[in-house]
Amino acid sequence: MLEVAVIALRWLQYSGAVVLLGAPLFLLYSFRRDDGPNLTWARQTLAFAAIVVGLGSLAALVAQTAVMAGSLSEAVKPASLSFMITGTGLGMAMVARAAIALLGLVVVVALTPGRAIWWLMVVLGLLVAASFAWTGHGAATEGPGGVIHLVADVIHTVAAALWLGALAALTILLLRRTAPDDLAIHRALHGFAGLGTLAVALLVVTGLANSWFLVGPERLEGLGTSLYGQLLIAKLVLFVLMLALAADNRYRLTPSLGLKLQGAEDPVAALQRLRRSIAVEAALGAAILGVVAVMGTLPPPAAL
Repeated sequence: MLEVAVIALRWLQYSGAVVLLGAPLFLLYSFRRDDGPNLTWARQTLAFAAIVVGLGSLAALVAQTAVMAGSLSEAVKPASLSFMITGTGLGMAMVARAAIALLGLVVVVALTPGRAIWWLMVVLGLLVAASFAWTGHGAATEGPGGVIHLVADVIHTVAAALWLGALAALTILLLRRTAPDDLAIHRALHGFAGLGTLAVALLVVTGLANSWFLVGPERLEGLGTSLYGQLLIAKLVLFVLMLALAADNRYRLTPSLGLKLQGAEDPVAALQRLRRSIAVEAALGAAILGVVAVMGTLPPPAAL
């Protein structure tokens, strides 16, 4: 049960982290101060994401300590927690992540909503995203390739957050849509195509680099024989499905919405199709985060 709790808490932290980074960046490049839709939801969303990351990190600290100590009763002892926090990189990263999330919560609650807050949250989101790579497989690689692997892992994590956080923001926008927001939503969808393409390119390149270190070309033939390899294959299948939906959104559904708006036609049906497609894409992204949460607890083939 403790192992399941560790995986679930990793998934929660990943989910909150992608929103902390991707959502404010999406708001920055999608909307100017005078032409955006009603963004009152953004403050509550970012506050909730910060709470999820902060509490999830602290709960994960206890759960991981329990796994190492052998029981939950041992994990809550000051000596056990103190050793985890001061004696392991994982414990330090979790505490740092919780502190950054708390700072993000203070920023969102205390400051007036606007571009300054979004920039601050992007910076904090970058730090949170990088903290996962700090304690992930990328940080464990030794030798000359260690730095390359770590950098690739950081970029991979950030690119995933850019894509998935923007999807979360788009889903909320479409769910809260009102007629005056339609033009701004279309511009946001059109603008997301460029950043989404960049995120996908970074994910592919860094994913290949990570696979080189974690799997290796000589082990590709037997990839499906290990649980890690099977999960990696599942992750790739989900990624391809997300790509197919993203391409459909970019080349068919978004242009269709644009034509409806240009012709002063009712855009409700086009928006509903986009809403369904983006919600499914976001759900697939959440499933990928779940797969990654499990993979992070397993030794990669290169380590066996």
